[in-house]
Amino acid sequence: MTMPAMTTSAEPARPQGLLDRVLYLTTLVPHWLIALLARVALLRVFWWSARTKVADGTLFTLSDSAVYLFQEEYKLPLVPPEIAAHLALLGESVFSVLVILGLATRLGALGLFFMTLVIQVFVYPESYNEHVPWMVCALYLVKFGGGFLSLDALIARRLGRTSL
Repeated sequence: MTMPAMTTSAEPARPQGLLDRVLYLTTLVPHWLIALLARVALLRVFWWSARTKVADGTLFTLSDSAVYLFQEEYKLPLVPPEIAAHLALLGESVFSVLVILGLATRLGALGLFFMTLVIQVFVYPESYNEHVPWMVCALYLVKFGGGFLSLDALIARRLGRTSL
């Protein structure tokens, strides 16, 4: 009786069926690309939201209309509208810049996640279809970081680490 020949190749078996081939192709999507898309998506939402809160021609001066919205529409519990408006502008600006640069990505994404959670719970509870994708992008970045194309990755490489 002869034994079947053993293959010693480390190469995985090639997918045979159409579904297997499609699923295999999804494994080729790199983490850095997903992270970059999540970073851009969050920047698009939060940076531009911050820009709607500032007075014309300024970078961080809160507009009267932003304060009015926090007084009349957003109405967060326990936080005075003027303070909430300033905190929202600061958080949207700083966290979105951190995320797009990939600098302290996990911290910035965590901040944006909690901002979205506050918006979802206290301001627009019926808008979960809009907020859940933001939360997923933020949680992905919290878990996996900013990817190869981030300042975090550059700093980690300089420090001889695999990630920050």
